Amino acid sequence: MDHSGDGMSENRVLKLKGTVEKFPMGKALFSYLLARAAPYFKTIRPQVVELQPNVIKVSMNQRRSVENHLGTIHAIATCNLCEFAAGICMEASIPAHRRWIPTGMTVTYLHKAKSHLTATCDLSFVDWEVCEEVVCPVTVIDVNDVAVVQALITMKVSNRKK
Repeated sequence: MDHSGDGMSENRVLKLKGTVEKFPMGKALFSYLLARAAPYFKTIRPQVVELQPNVIKVSMNQRRSVENHLGTIHAIATCNLCEFAAGICMEASIPAHRRWIPTGMTVTYLHKAKSHLTATCDLSFVDWEVCEEVVCPVTVIDVNDVAVVQALITMKVSNRKK
């Protein structure tokens, strides 16, 4: 996904969601298409559970290909889930005349990730017309509602070139 200017605008992401989710397996197809925009995201097979402007909930299953030597979900796989959640939330929320690019990420690993995970990001606090930077808070929970990872992903925001 080209975050610097030619990526999907707010309307395109939500319009794609509305169009694709009408079909059988539409949610899975929508998630696949989003992950395909930045191919590395396909490694975790993210599934968008909820998406609306300023809010996303996305999940990933525990499977051998995302585990470490301890049999828990690898730290980098959880980082990938966090970045996917923050990026798609930005795309679905930012006005079409603005653009974003990630500039930093701080991650705190709270517990071993031993199950299916769900990441949430809420950007309802952002004033999209004047912000120059957005810090996207992402929380990842396991099936027992235990927070296993917290991430703060910093995004630089600017107007698109005319």
